[in-house]
Amino acid sequence: MDADITGIVALIVSFLAPVLIVKIISDNKVRHRLIDKDLVDEKVEYLFSHVALMNKLSSVKWGLVLIGIGLALIIGELARLHDEVTFGIMFILAGFGFLIYYFIEKVQTEDSTEIQ
Repeated sequence: MDADITGIVALIVSFLAPVLIVKIISDNKVRHRLIDKDLVDEKVEYLFSHVALMNKLSSVKWGLVLIGIGLALIIGELARLHDEVTFGIMFILAGFGFLIYYFIEKVQTEDSTEIQ
């Protein structure tokens, strides 16, 4: 069982890591080009402030999801549930984490648009 999960996690990481690295590098190049050409004005600052807000909220999102998965594993271990039931609880609690994130993100984006 543990070898299966380890293999799946390694596969996911091996596919997602290069994509994230390329995205970070390309975003950095675009920022440097804009700065070099003196194109930094209110519009560009607005675009980057939105990205900064989404990066903060992304951390909250994945924190909530991982807390839900961790709680499911603890509940499954303490209650000595079958693996299938534990996985079901993991998906349910991860889904609740996403729902909580949705409402937090909705409130944050409404607040940021009211300020501007």
